[in-house]
Parts: sequence; C-alpha cells; structure tokens
Amino acid sequence: MSIGYACLHIGSSDTKIKTVRLKDANEANLLKSSRFNLNALENILRYNVDNNIKLFRISSDIIPLASHESNELRWWEILKPELINLGQFAKNNELRLSMHPGQYTVINSPYEDVVKRAIDDLKYHQRFLDSIEMPLEAKIVLHIGGMYGNKTEAMKRFIKSYKGLGEDIKNRLVIENDDKIFNAEDVLRIYNETGAPVVFDVLHDMVNPSNENKDTYEWIKVFEGTWKDIDGKQKIHYSESKNQNEKRSHSEYIKSESFLSFYSNLKNKDIDIMLEVKDKNLSAVKCGNLIKKDLKAADLEKEWGKYKYYVLSKDANTYKDIRELLKNKDKPNSMGFYELIEKAFNMDTKQGNDINTIQHIWGYFKDLATLDETETFNKKMERYKSMKATNRPVKEYMLKLSEKYDVSYLRNSLYFYI
Repeated sequence: MSIGYACLHIGSSDTKIKTVRLKDANEANLLKSSRFNLNALENILRYNVDNNIKLFRISSDIIPLASHESNELRWWEILKPELINLGQFAKNNELRLSMHPGQYTVINSPYEDVVKRAIDDLKYHQRFLDSIEMPLEAKIVLHIGGMYGNKTEAMKRFIKSYKGLGEDIKNRLVIENDDKIFNAEDVLRIYNETGAPVVFDVLHDMVNPSNENKDTYEWIKVFEGTWKDIDGKQKIHYSESKNQNEKRSHSEYIKSESFLSFYSNLKNKDIDIMLEVKDKNLSAVKCGNLIKKDLKAADLEKEWGKYKYYVLSKDANTYKDIRELLKNKDKPNSMGFYELIEKAFNMDTKQGNDINTIQHIWGYFKDLATLDETETFNKKMERYKSMKATNRPVKEYMLKLSEKYDVSYLRNSLYFYI
C-alpha cells in the first residue's frame, strides 16, 4: 500500500508552484515559471522519497496556462532534459504520479466549445505524463461533469465524448464519483460503457450515496474489478469532513483514530490511497507511520523535530506529554503521539506561549546574527508583543535567518509553516 497527497506541499522551502497571469503570459515568463515549477516538483519528490511517500498528484499548474491558447511554448521539447530527469527519478524510486484536471474540464457539456477546451486540457495532462515517461499506471483523474438539467443525458454525453478521445488519453484516464451529482452507482454504469477504471472517493460516497445498499468497503471491492494490470494498483481517495456543517469540505488534517479504523476494515490492503486533506504531506507521513509495521522510535523522533516548536507555542503541558511518551524507545506509540499532536492543532495559540517559543528559537541565532539582524528581530518582536502586528513577520524573519545560516533543524520546523 502507498499513501500519498495532492499537489501542494507544507514545511519545505523551494516547493511552491508559480502561476502566470494571462496578461503576463509571454514566452519568457512562461518558460521561466515552468522551469521554476519543475525544480519545485523535484524538491517535492525528493522530500517524498525521504519520507517514504510513494504516491503524489502533480499540480495541473506545473506548466502555467499549458492548455490555454496564449501559451504557444513547445515546453515538451524545450524542457525535455528536465522532464526526462524528473521521470527517471520517479521511476528509480518507484513513485506513482497522477494529475487531476480542474472543475472546468468537462467533457459532458452540451456546448461544443467547452468540450473542445476540456479535451485540449486532457491532451496537456496526457502530454505531461508522457513527457516524463511515466508508465500507464500514472493516471489522469476526471469527474463526470455537470448535470445540465438531465442526469441521464449528461451521462450519455460523457460516454460519447469519452469514446471519441484518442487512445493515448483513454489509456491514462480514470473516473471518480463526485460529491453532488454522479454517485458510485452512476460511475459504475459509465465504466460498463467505457471501460474507464474508477477511483472511489470515500467522502464523496458519504455525502452523495447511491441507491444501492453497499457500504464503503463493498464499493471499494466492486471498483477493484475496474482496474486492469496495466493500470497499476487500485487507487482510492480518502478524506474526512471539515465539520458537521461543512461535510463536503476537506478537513484540516486526517484524524488518527478515524484513519486506523478505516484501514483496519479494508479487505484488500494492497491498494493506493490518495489523501485529500488541507495539511497535505503532514497527514501522509502521519498515516504512513500509523500503519507502519516496523515503526522505530527514530521515526517518531524525526517527526517530533518538525512539530516540537509548533506544539510548544500552543501548550507547554502537551509538549511535556509528548516528550514523556517518546522516552519509551522499545514500543514507539504512533497513535498516542499523533493524538497529542492533534490535540495541539485544536488549541488556540496563546501569545505568552508563543513568545516563549520564539525566544527559544532565537537562541539558535544569538551567536550567529549580526547586530543589525538582532536589532531587526527585536523591533519585530516589540510590534508583536504590543499587538501592533501578528507573529507572522517574526516567523518569516527567523525562517530567513535559518536559511541564511543553514540551520537545517529550524528550516524544517513546521512552526514556520502552520
């Protein structure tokens, strides 16, 4: 089983993806941003390898405005060396990559121009995965689209458009049940007409269930049969609701107890799980550690190094509880560890705790920083203490110093990012 996350990354420098505004979409800007984004993607993939994350969804914005008429850049030719190197790195490390066009890529629209733009967008996604030479298990995930007043006719239009696609696109395309219109039963019918493998989305099924009396695990088993050997392992999407009032919205993080309950009830654990969650790679690492059979104390110590200052800024007692838990080197308790992290996530930041944390972190710089840097830090702190500014300027300045002085232990601290 591989557990992964989608598109964005938290907690590492040089991993952000740049976009280009339409008015600035000239060849130079598009090429510069594309190169920048490929470098960011490489940094993300290296992080994933270091943290045993084998599944990742690449942002559709990796090549800005790629399917828009304003972008005439032959990026697949100009950037071929970088693309090949990226793909080789992914293959060497057995990473499974995917992409997911946005909500406006709709091939079941009754409007021909909308369908044409959607197909152009699918061609871009297919070309990108081909350009990095990914095998066909690297998929493009697509929703069925809109209802346009008649669900049956909308499904028929999707099937017709799908059948008209080129084989190079169809070989990569998989479909997904959505949270409002097309449920698991609907996409199964479409599979029977098209043969497109189905990614089952757990949360979507919860908020938009089918009429058939099947639970989550039965549907996962049904859709297992839609995946052929050439498509790779069955893949599902797992997410949790933000709260009772916003059931369709993804949660800030995956809850340890909920995920372990879900995992323990899976009949086939040899599947790939894409997490759709706000904290991205943080939950991916967490869920990987929760199910890791040979978990070592060092695995949790590595995680603690990233979280410790964030937790300290929230609550000193929770900080102490985690340190006490980590003393047991023989039986590392991942569930207990992450539940305490989640406890801190749910707390409000108290300024007193935060100021103590900032002063603790500043201790790393007191013998490194210049007099001017120390003065700048003190001024930012005074503004924060007097409530004239938030803690964000202080955090950003300390992160900048940690990069300047190559304090890697601090650079990777989640305190600066969440």
